[in-house]
Amino acid sequence: MSRTTVDVEPGNQPPPEDDTAFFGQPKGLLTLSGLEVWERFSFLGMQAILVLYFADSVANEGMGMSAGTAASVSAAYGTLVYLVSVAGGWLADRMLGSYRAVLWGGILIACGHYSMAVPTATMTWVGLGLISAGTGLLKPNVATMVGKLYATDDDRRDAGFALYYMAINIGAFAGPLITGWLGDHKGWHWGFSAAAIGMTFGLVQYVMGRRHLAGRKHSAEFALAPDAMRGAVKLIIAGTVAVAVLAGLLAAVGWLTMDRFVDLLTLISVIAPVVYFVVMFRSPRVTAGERGRLRPYIVLFLASTVFNFILFQAYSTMMLLASTNAETTILGFDFPASWYASALGAFEVGLAPFVAALWVRMGHGQPHASNKIAIGVVLGGLSFLLMVLPTSGHSGDDYLMSAWWIVGSYFLLGLGDILLETSGMSATTKLAPVAFSSQTMSLWFLSLALANGIQAQTVKLYDNVSHPAYFGVNGAIAVAAGLAVMAAAPWLRRTMHPVH
Repeated sequence: MSRTTVDVEPGNQPPPEDDTAFFGQPKGLLTLSGLEVWERFSFLGMQAILVLYFADSVANEGMGMSAGTAASVSAAYGTLVYLVSVAGGWLADRMLGSYRAVLWGGILIACGHYSMAVPTATMTWVGLGLISAGTGLLKPNVATMVGKLYATDDDRRDAGFALYYMAINIGAFAGPLITGWLGDHKGWHWGFSAAAIGMTFGLVQYVMGRRHLAGRKHSAEFALAPDAMRGAVKLIIAGTVAVAVLAGLLAAVGWLTMDRFVDLLTLISVIAPVVYFVVMFRSPRVTAGERGRLRPYIVLFLASTVFNFILFQAYSTMMLLASTNAETTILGFDFPASWYASALGAFEVGLAPFVAALWVRMGHGQPHASNKIAIGVVLGGLSFLLMVLPTSGHSGDDYLMSAWWIVGSYFLLGLGDILLETSGMSATTKLAPVAFSSQTMSLWFLSLALANGIQAQTVKLYDNVSHPAYFGVNGAIAVAAGLAVMAAAPWLRRTMHPVH
């Protein structure tokens, strides 16, 4: 039997025949991958046009921001999304259970996209808030549910996560195609409407396929006592109301500006993972062995931060560069600049099966997880260094580079993403202390919050420095970080057992 034994109640495990029903993988992987197809369709479809919507003029139903400000605000939104994932992991572990946390997260995401379909600035901010809350509930817990389909030493585990990542990138490929075309031809809010419909489809198939999921019970695995549960609910409600009122007052008196809000999110993104690591290291529920495996996890966390700092700019600075300085014609076919984002998803869809098959073929002889992650970081850095070539040697900013430069950069980035994210998420589910299972996956997503938080500050320089300098310096830092992880590989192999 391949699944973990965290949940053993009758009716809480999928049927035995499900174990190899999906290309040799558990059938529950199909249900969870189907959900992520539509979640990524909606999230990345919206993300592909969000920075362009922010930077477009008010006359064109945009927000009228400068390029640097648009990229910074877009990154701050990403920071908020992944910061909320900490609360999502805690709510799943202590109150809702993984299945209900994912369900309610999807409902909030859908409501957020429907809100953004309303053509007013106010509804845009309301929608982004709802999507942030919903994604924080859904993302860490759906990945944890994938991990529950496998035993820790199951050799299919990395391949399963690779297939999962391939499936969700079908959504990453299709989303920008639909939302980008609608945004370019019909209006930005039509694109947001398509994202809303996509998330609705995802919720329907998730509910219909719930019998194939492991750990689908309604109660939380480490539920609070009834009195503590009631107290926590009251505290959450009171805290949410208090924060909303305080933010409204500070905004009304002019203190809480957009720039200060972005800076605040960056500060929180730095402090939160530090606090979280300290809490887990000091928790009496974490054994000495689990504590030892958390130490190498810090290295993986930092590697993820560096890589995703590059990756997320595929939807901000790279999208802005594509819209102003790249051709939007390939083989005589014209397309919206936002379609470049689909290239990233297309490469990940195409490459993931080959990566998954390679890991299965190599079995225990495959590279250690830390080396896969290190190579991914190096590839991310190279994707930015590649952009130094077409952006150099121009006297002004009115040049147009061939579309193949952007496509080539996204190829490197897509391959790096497959190597890092699948290995990183798989390693996270293996290294997680039992009492912090969903929350440790939240910690992985905090690396994404930190990457976005750093990006929110760095992209402010995009308007103020040359393109070769911007992409060259950021790319070189990423390559150096990947090489450092490679140098630490011997220590990581010794300390990351049972990860191989």
